[in-house]
Amino acid sequence: MKSINPSTSLRVNGERSRTIKFYTLGCKVNQYDTQEIRERFLRCGFREISNGKKADVYVINTCTVTAAADAKSRYYIRYAWRQNPKAKIIVTGCLTELNSDEILKIPGVTQIVKNRDKNRILVLLNPVRDTTNSSNKTIVSNGVNEPDEPNEAGISNFSGHTRAFLKIQDGCDNFCSYCKVSLVRGRSRSKPLNEIIWEAEKLIKNGFKEIVLTGICLGAYGQDFSPKIGLVKAVEALEGFDGLLRIRLSSIEAGDVSEELIRKMAESSKLCPHLHIPIQSGDDEILKKMNRRYSFNSYLKLIQKIKTLIPEIAITTDVMVGFPGETEENFQNTVKLIQEIIPLKVHIFPYSVRIGTNASNFKGLLNPQTIQERISQLKNISENCSLIYKKQFLNRNLDVLIEKRAKENKEYWEGHTGNYIRVWVKSKFNLKNKIVTLKLKKISEDITYGTLY
Repeated sequence: MKSINPSTSLRVNGERSRTIKFYTLGCKVNQYDTQEIRERFLRCGFREISNGKKADVYVINTCTVTAAADAKSRYYIRYAWRQNPKAKIIVTGCLTELNSDEILKIPGVTQIVKNRDKNRILVLLNPVRDTTNSSNKTIVSNGVNEPDEPNEAGISNFSGHTRAFLKIQDGCDNFCSYCKVSLVRGRSRSKPLNEIIWEAEKLIKNGFKEIVLTGICLGAYGQDFSPKIGLVKAVEALEGFDGLLRIRLSSIEAGDVSEELIRKMAESSKLCPHLHIPIQSGDDEILKKMNRRYSFNSYLKLIQKIKTLIPEIAITTDVMVGFPGETEENFQNTVKLIQEIIPLKVHIFPYSVRIGTNASNFKGLLNPQTIQERISQLKNISENCSLIYKKQFLNRNLDVLIEKRAKENKEYWEGHTGNYIRVWVKSKFNLKNKIVTLKLKKISEDITYGTLY
């Protein structure tokens, strides 16, 4: 491990800073990025605290996928400042890419680190001043830091989780008309297989039985290599580890679900039978305006093909309600597609104007009340679909990875099946991080209850 010169250590009020807190907004990729940043600071002697006490340093890893995410990111920056007005407050993540000037106006912000510099965040120890900024604040965008030693690359743990997220891809080339991700994350780029294996090995040695492969556009993995490889190669690279019992995929675009991937999932004993494939809309007119490269029929045929080979697979998805110009007929086509595919879970969110995207110039913004009425209708339909899907597993035995005590009732343990059904089981024994066989006995709203088999 590289040594850090004490003279360059981050200081607060003349003393070396020792305590640090992290706040993470947004996706699994952001959660991975925070873990990587966390390990860098801990290696330098910082001590993470998560209680109500104030810290010397705060790192806020922001999200900008919606206006709500922007607001929540700003809230945590202000919250950190209220906790300790004398702290170093470091802001990173997607909101910083296009909104640095706005962030710098928030009281307490001392450093901004752009996404491309997250892996060199310790350059903060020797910050590069932005000479165009008259305040005593810093934007770190072109700092230089020594490269990692091999044993310091990536992550080796995943704080607060039983399942570890492993980022294997970043960036996006899809340029959906409503989305800022391509603007703030850059072009698609993949992690070499040897680095994936190296990180997975460290995670498995630290007791993780399930690894979730994640990326901004996961299905694009390996397409920037020469010769190109696919996502299946990354899965196969991990299947040989004895201590790894589950491999799960995060969100993947419909056009990236290849026949090779479907076959691999059908035959693999480790790749979880669960795919999160965003819909966004079930209407061809709206999909075209969104610059989504599929139709109602092509999406439906894909799901039918998947279910033919993997009958019990769970499909989860995202739906955007209230895209500019969305009519009642457009919306009902989305409802119809949801009813056809019977997903386990639907993440429903309202359209949010993202400045800089093509859709921000579209006319036909919907009344907020109309959007909320449609969200409510779709939520009820989605919950019914979830019940239909889960009922087929009642009185059947499924393996569940227990993740934690149920927050709502400490008599129960909570975990997920391979096909991502959330299950509670009552037990006096410590079941955390164990895979147990449960008989599913009852469904109540979002929870399925099981008994030890």
